Amino acid sequence: MLPAAIEVVTLFVDDLGSARKFYEDVFAPDVLFEDKAGAVLRFAGMAVNLLRIENAPELVAPKTVGTPKDGPRVMFTVKVEDCRKAHAELVAKGVAFLNGPIDRPWGRRTAAFADPSGNVWEIAEEL
Repeated sequence: MLPAAIEVVTLFVDDLGSARKFYEDVFAPDVLFEDKAGAVLRFAGMAVNLLRIENAPELVAPKTVGTPKDGPRVMFTVKVEDCRKAHAELVAKGVAFLNGPIDRPWGRRTAAFADPSGNVWEIAEEL
């Protein structure tokens, strides 16, 4: 049986420097590890590995790595207590939102934004 907890999510990034700055500015995680290929950032209960796209093919072969031009490749949801407040805080940090806050029919208020490589994050409040 596989464990239920996600330990690490790896994001393939086009520019490691801009991706790391984005995540540090938005989420302020601790850096667990960094080298020229990537950086591993500590989030509550898991880690996000920012891996240079040049280093990604060996991890997904024989599949190919998508590009930002292909459209969003992933979306992560972060639960927040107050979506409008979190939205305002992120806008103040310079985050450009794709949408929201929007009250969804499934009982959540959400707002979505993308990192510099096109990975989409959503903040969500339970209504």
